[in-house]
Amino acid sequence: MAELKDELQSSKILSSRPIPGSSLSSDPEDPALYEQAPKFTSVYAASEDMFIQLTEPEMYMPVMEAVSEGIPILKITQMILFQEFQKGSYNPDLMMMMVEPVTYMIIALAERLDLDMVIEEDDPEDQEVFGLEFKEKKLKELKGAAASGAVPLGMLSSSMEERMDTLPDTLEASEEPKESLLAEPVVEEEEEATPNTQSLMAKGI
Repeated sequence: MAELKDELQSSKILSSRPIPGSSLSSDPEDPALYEQAPKFTSVYAASEDMFIQLTEPEMYMPVMEAVSEGIPILKITQMILFQEFQKGSYNPDLMMMMVEPVTYMIIALAERLDLDMVIEEDDPEDQEVFGLEFKEKKLKELKGAAASGAVPLGMLSSSMEERMDTLPDTLEASEEPKESLLAEPVVEEEEEATPNTQSLMAKGI
């Protein structure tokens, strides 16, 4: 996920579903992850897991940087969800159901940093998610949330809101300072030898 920005700029998802019948030509002994039972079967469980992923440093920083550079949030959402589908986290139907909650998650995180947001592509032909046109009403709601910073009530759980409070307030990565390789090594003091106070009687003398 560290290279998310580059992937978003250089690739485009064409379809959410595999070609009909493609599973019949794959090796049944070694099925692809998305051909097996998905990890998640409910939007709630998948949403909780996704928010944790979105707020981990290795994903949080690239996603927020992508938003700040004007990459449409729907495109970011599409990329993230397709990766989860390929990993076997969702089936195609759940992946589509996750579009709205994940988009609102990214909006909430970006609003916290006061970032300017772009929801969709300017080109009408690119205003689709996984090959399906987004409903105009939903698109309007997303744009309204991005403009006002107000995510619909109930879209974020209490645990998500609590986790947001622990995130950095800027895009600067907050890493713990690493010890320099040129620093003088720390030499641990050796314990002083304890004098042998064993009695002569104990030695059998």
